[in-house]
Amino acid sequence: MSWRDNIIKIEPYVAGEQPNKTDFIKLNANENPYPPSPRVKEAVARFDTEHLKKYPSANAVPLVKAIAKREGLKPENVFAGNGTDDVLSLAFRAFFNSEKPIIFPDITYSFNTVWCDILKIPYETVPVDENFNISAEDYARENGGVVIANPNAPTSIGRDLTFIREILDCNRDSVVIIDEAYVDFGGTTAVPLLKEYDNLLITRTFSKSRSLAGMRLGWAMGSAELVAALYATKDSMNSYPVDSIAQSAGVASIEDEDYFQCTLKRVIATRERLTKELRAMGFSLPDSQTNFVFAAHPKYYAKEIFEYLKTKDIYVRWFNKPRIDNYLRITIGSDEETDALIAALKEFVKP
Repeated sequence: MSWRDNIIKIEPYVAGEQPNKTDFIKLNANENPYPPSPRVKEAVARFDTEHLKKYPSANAVPLVKAIAKREGLKPENVFAGNGTDDVLSLAFRAFFNSEKPIIFPDITYSFNTVWCDILKIPYETVPVDENFNISAEDYARENGGVVIANPNAPTSIGRDLTFIREILDCNRDSVVIIDEAYVDFGGTTAVPLLKEYDNLLITRTFSKSRSLAGMRLGWAMGSAELVAALYATKDSMNSYPVDSIAQSAGVASIEDEDYFQCTLKRVIATRERLTKELRAMGFSLPDSQTNFVFAAHPKYYAKEIFEYLKTKDIYVRWFNKPRIDNYLRITIGSDEETDALIAALKEFVKP
């Protein structure tokens, strides 16, 4: 037997294309087109580098307290990590340890299957319907855990609290993770349900609505028991807490509510304008509750549009996957970037 036989064999997560150049319009990673809060810049500029000689707060206490205050929770109900992917991977390891398969939609965040493969967690995917909607009834079955992104990606569709409650009511014996990476752009948060369901874990990110993708910050909210299990897992597998500079930046972002709301309104306004323009060109797309749209055209194959836009140095996301291979996921950019996108599409899509 060769040592090569012992190397992990896994199909990795594939991010949007990152061209090796700077002069292009990047609409394929769901990043925010606007800078983070000015308070973040101030916090980083004021940071005393003398503190870097010591380890940061192990449980990101300042950041956890700021998040808890904003969300109306106690600090013991909040976990902070190095990006939501870090938080979710720890949650998979902490909570999905039975022999029963965990379940999640067949069209959703594709990292779910990667974590299951790495951690050897059995899983089953549940098909969304022809309109990409998730049916709560499909999750009323025996399982080892449930993972739902709400709003969902890449479909951009969000559901209300009644839907989340129905999922929780039929899964009292499983941990239910609701990934709210895009909830700030018009979705409905499940935070009010934390008082009723001690098996509910909600995850959030600073990467999208708070313009801190380069800082790698995320958090989870849940019962004290679930949060304690996350910290125990982190300390056993990944002892690296959120770094000191990131904690300071995160606190500054959380505390600047006015800037946060202003940026959200700008993104949502541009999204509504783009949606109107795309539909006028014949595209079909759900009403988005995220910072992207999920669009298809009846006359043109999505890959053709995708390739054409690249010739204009505009990069959107195309998925070479069953059921969604004729859709484009387009991040909401600045107004100027959106104008360039619309102009390029009008050149390609003929009336």
